[in-house]
Amino acid sequence: MRGLAARGGSLAGLAGLFLAAFVAATLLPAQSEAVLATLVASGGHPVWLLVSVATFGNVLGSLVNWAIGRQMERFAGRRWFPASPRQMERAKGWYARYGRWSLLASWVPVIGDPLTLAAGIMREPLWSFLLLVTIAKAARYIAVVAATGLYLG
Repeated sequence: MRGLAARGGSLAGLAGLFLAAFVAATLLPAQSEAVLATLVASGGHPVWLLVSVATFGNVLGSLVNWAIGRQMERFAGRRWFPASPRQMERAKGWYARYGRWSLLASWVPVIGDPLTLAAGIMREPLWSFLLLVTIAKAARYIAVVAATGLYLG
C-alpha cells in the first residue's frame, strides 16, 4: 500500500509540473520554474524526467499560442483576449525582424508567449516552430535545474 501511495504522490507531482508548465506557456499568467525547482530539491524524481515533463508541457502550451495565432483574425479585438494590441505589434515586429530564430527567445518572460503567438500569425511552419521552441524551453528548464543544484550546494 505504501508503494502505491508513493507512486500516486509521484504522479501528482509530475501532473502538477506538466500543468504548471502548460499554463505558463500560454498567454495566461503562471510560472513553472518554482514547481520544477521544488521537485528537483525533493529528489523524488529523476532530473531528466522532470525536465522532459516540464518541456513537454511548456511546448504544448506554446503550441496553443501558435494555433491561436493561426486563427488570430477570429479573435482579434475581443475583450477577453489576453494580449493587448501593443504587445501583439511588438511581438510581430520582433518576429518580422528576426524571423524563426526569434523563437529561441520563446523562453523569455513577457516576450516569449507573444512571440509564439506571432509565429502562428506569421504562418511559421509547424516543424520549425516545434524544433526551435523545444530547444529554447528545454534549455530554460535545464538552466533552472542547474541553478537549483547550485543553490542546494
